[in-house]
Amino acid sequence: MATPELAPSDTPQTRKAGESSVPVFVTLGIIAGLVAAIVVGLTASEALIRLGIPDPGPLTTYGLPAVKGIGEVAAVIAIGSLLLAAFLVPPQRNGVLDVDGYRAVRIASHAAIVWAACAIVLVPLTVSDTSGQPLGTALQPQNLWKAIPQIELAGAWRNTAILAVLLAVGTRLVLRWGWTPVLLLLGIATLIPLGLSGHSSAGGSHDLATNSLLWHLIAASLWAGGLIALLAHARRRGAYTDVAARRFSALAIVAFVIMAISGVLNGLVRLPIAELFTSTYGWLLVAKTVALVVLGVFGFAQRRRALPALAADPTSRGALIRFAGAEALVFAATIGIAVGLGRTPPPPEDLQPTPAEVQLGYNLDGPPTLARLAFDWRFDLIFGTAAIVAAVVYVIGVRRLRKRGDSWPIGRTIAWVLGCATLLVATSSGLGRYSPAVFSVHMGAHMALSMLAPVLLVLGGPMTLALRALKPAGPTGVPGPREWLLAALHSPVSRFLTHPLVASVLFVGGFYALYLGGIFGATLDSHGAHLLMNLHFILSGYLFYWVVIGIDPAPRNLTPITKLAMVFGSLPFHAFFGIALMSMGEVMGGWYYRSLALGWNDDLIGDQRLGGGIAWATGEIPLVLVMLALLVQWSRADQKTAKRVDRAADRDDDAELASHNAMFAELARRDREGQ
Repeated sequence: MATPELAPSDTPQTRKAGESSVPVFVTLGIIAGLVAAIVVGLTASEALIRLGIPDPGPLTTYGLPAVKGIGEVAAVIAIGSLLLAAFLVPPQRNGVLDVDGYRAVRIASHAAIVWAACAIVLVPLTVSDTSGQPLGTALQPQNLWKAIPQIELAGAWRNTAILAVLLAVGTRLVLRWGWTPVLLLLGIATLIPLGLSGHSSAGGSHDLATNSLLWHLIAASLWAGGLIALLAHARRRGAYTDVAARRFSALAIVAFVIMAISGVLNGLVRLPIAELFTSTYGWLLVAKTVALVVLGVFGFAQRRRALPALAADPTSRGALIRFAGAEALVFAATIGIAVGLGRTPPPPEDLQPTPAEVQLGYNLDGPPTLARLAFDWRFDLIFGTAAIVAAVVYVIGVRRLRKRGDSWPIGRTIAWVLGCATLLVATSSGLGRYSPAVFSVHMGAHMALSMLAPVLLVLGGPMTLALRALKPAGPTGVPGPREWLLAALHSPVSRFLTHPLVASVLFVGGFYALYLGGIFGATLDSHGAHLLMNLHFILSGYLFYWVVIGIDPAPRNLTPITKLAMVFGSLPFHAFFGIALMSMGEVMGGWYYRSLALGWNDDLIGDQRLGGGIAWATGEIPLVLVMLALLVQWSRADQKTAKRVDRAADRDDDAELASHNAMFAELARRDREGQ
């Protein structure tokens, strides 16, 4: 196994002078746990009365928020340390982690162990808190194993513990830089089960509340975790502190904006403005808002003082350590307030939600007419935001090229913008609004997400644009986004996913696994499953068409015959899938559709057959268009080859043809002599 080396700008003496950050980590965890326990102590009696459950005892009442606060601090430390190793400091030139990245991954490993331990402890604490039983009773095996499947939050902590254990194991095995972004995504994934449960997953508009909370959690974990990791890096006098601080500052600005917008949206969904200063939940929101403003002030001061000092002298870390230390303390207290906020029920709503509103988070005014599908919009905070951001970033890249004097085909820009518009319409228009409630509409949105949007996005050539628009690091520079993109393109994971068989199975096999395999019918009431389903449609479609169309660079150079074989091989499977849906005699997820109590959607088997017809009729069109495009590419490739041969012949007076003629003439002469 390779051993990490010191960066060129550091010496062992410089490293030994650095300070350990373990006391800092422990202090932050204690602050978060204490603040959470204090906040819950002030609101516990009100919560118990409102929820109508017995008092489980002080061990659960105060222990649960304290353990959760400590665990969430450990989670953000793990995420921030992986962020530092992946994107804030460079690895060695051979791809092995440098000593700073290696230390950050080891810190992430220890933090993941603490996070997993806290999540495991929180399972029985949650059972005790929800049932009102003392912790000793909840810990009895017959009570614990029976309660976990019945209590959503306990199941979420179980899943979090599993993911945190996987993260802890992964961080112990990794030594190469290429795996750190994967571990970072796994670290963020440990927060997802909690984001899909709790207050935001219930009540009216819970779709908006859950999506905004997911944005909020991801932004907060990257901001807080990155700050703590940067503080630890500066305290141990790590290399490239100035580069890490500059990169983190840009990330912090984006995270601050996302946290502010998502926090406001989540607050508006859960609490009327009139009750902001008249309820405990409202006062906690105010306290959290004040903390966010204070964090923004610290961040602004850090950009004004710490970054210029590091730019002038990369060893001048004093200002960075002071501002980052104070900001980390505020972040720990903010995490404690957030834990207390999550334990405090919002004011009860007077309105009685309809069955559709309970399941979907909103009401449907009537059957999905053409007008409603076109104009009855409900913005999707996840995919709608992603579509708009992707279009804006692409246009900025094109503008950068043109300002530099380089050209970019207008057709590619149009294709990309249309692809983003398709993603926006499929998830945020009436298609997205009716998709969870009507199978045929869902199938129409599915076809748009997996068949149409990916084709247009691939035709936009985003990776080619990024490689041309991003500045290279240079022979002595620190690797940046352009180098990260190249590393991802040539990674073993990318090479595996772009294998023709793998890409085809992911693209076509997903239809059969989701619908005919029973996954769709079993997870219809899960908002998280709905998000993952849409993500699968988009990514599997993009991967397939990226391999087939081949505008962007790819790890594998496939021949036109192989690409045509992929398309021809997919056509019958798509046709059979649509026919299979139309032939089914049982409604997939009928229990869910009937629970919505939509009187105008009572013919569920007819609607399912209509969805199968949509899949059969529309699924072949993009594949046929791609096949025609491949034939055109093949023809153009032959023309280019012919032109290249003609130019070579003009340069050397057709030497290759003369050589062939001479060879045939010599063979004819030998035949005559032999006769």
